[in-house]
Amino acid sequence: MQGGTNKRHKLIESTTQFLQGPNSRGAELKFIFQVALQIFRGFRKLHFVGPCITVFGSARFKEEHPEYKRAVKIGQKISELGFTTMTGGGPGIMEAANKGAFHNGGTSIGCTINLPHEQNDNPYLSKVVHFDYFFVRKILLLKYSYAFIVMPGGFGTLDELFETLTLIQTQILQSFPVVIMGSQYYGKVKALIEEMIEEETISEEDRELVMFTDDCDEAMDHIQKFIRANYSITKKTQKIFWWLGENKH
Repeated sequence: MQGGTNKRHKLIESTTQFLQGPNSRGAELKFIFQVALQIFRGFRKLHFVGPCITVFGSARFKEEHPEYKRAVKIGQKISELGFTTMTGGGPGIMEAANKGAFHNGGTSIGCTINLPHEQNDNPYLSKVVHFDYFFVRKILLLKYSYAFIVMPGGFGTLDELFETLTLIQTQILQSFPVVIMGSQYYGKVKALIEEMIEEETISEEDRELVMFTDDCDEAMDHIQKFIRANYSITKKTQKIFWWLGENKH
């Protein structure tokens, strides 16, 4: 445990140093290779996970919290649609969504992150991929998903929400459905979007990029109809290359 903690703190120091301006050429080259290796490993480990729906939300909600219970239901319904449930792999909302999928016989994926204060993987993961850098982790949380469900959360959840919307708005990411669960919790976000439209900092049609609801069935119906109307999901049989770190389990 002590060795893992020391490694974690060294990683944080390395990342902090990188973000504090120019470093030596050698240090920056090393950083590039570390990032490239993590991206490569993530691609290879998740190549066969199938079409996903990513669930974002707070790591702080406990099992008795209503939002935790709603996230369990979301995970169940994602599995019923035949999709893989993908989360950040930690506790709270992430654990709940993974739990719902896992107990319902669905595939449950966690893309976890090393933090200064250790965040344990939740026990409901069919497959887990570990990352050291937030931006690498976010690439993988977006890459394999056909829809995104945003539940109540903090700074990290808002970051994931607005980055996803920005990528869809700028057509870097395809126009996949984004559903925000928690009309009261995110009421000011909805009001802010309306104010941005009024001030013309975003377009009128950008309102259609996101749906606000408190109903799990309404959320899943919206996602299902949107995907059926706009995308064809095909499952291809592909050969596994074990020497690239690929596996289906």
